[in-house]
Amino acid sequence: MQKTALLVMTLLLTGGSLSAQKFFTRDGQISFFSDAPLEKIEAHNSSATSVFDAESGRVEFAVLIKGFQFEKALMQEHFNENYLESDKFPKALFKGRITNMEEIDLHTSGTYTAQVSGELTIHGVTQPLETTAQFTVKNGHIHAFSSFEVAVADFGIEIPGIVRDKIAKVVRVDVSVEYQELKSKS
Repeated sequence: MQKTALLVMTLLLTGGSLSAQKFFTRDGQISFFSDAPLEKIEAHNSSATSVFDAESGRVEFAVLIKGFQFEKALMQEHFNENYLESDKFPKALFKGRITNMEEIDLHTSGTYTAQVSGELTIHGVTQPLETTAQFTVKNGHIHAFSSFEVAVADFGIEIPGIVRDKIAKVVRVDVSVEYQELKSKS
């Protein structure tokens, strides 16, 4: 009885923010890291959009390729023009679902491991992706984080022989988002 009263009070104090079933972000953080013997390359993008439907477990991400920022302008230029051809393929997308949604309690503070399964599209090529994500619920806020590896060849990204030793064949991708309630228009 006390737990139920506490849950109701918490939802009232937080404006019922977790009573909604859909969440979103427009400022998700996506970073990638290429750790090759001759050079370490990393880029960051802080404008990924994502929608998460807690009822169905569906989750989608979209990120503009040109939004990735590099330490060196020349790396950014080569990334956009030569490797990812961002004028031709402007976005990377992920569409999937959390397959163990019943194990994640968005109403109770804690950290939950989500099993994620879906399809990742980069450079016009779609590949299956299975990974895990950590959902942290605290004070009515939902944070999600995932880290996984992507083989650039799987997405038709060709690395010229002259720089092949400077770019890793497999890059690590980190995704970090703070979800907000998606309010329906009444």
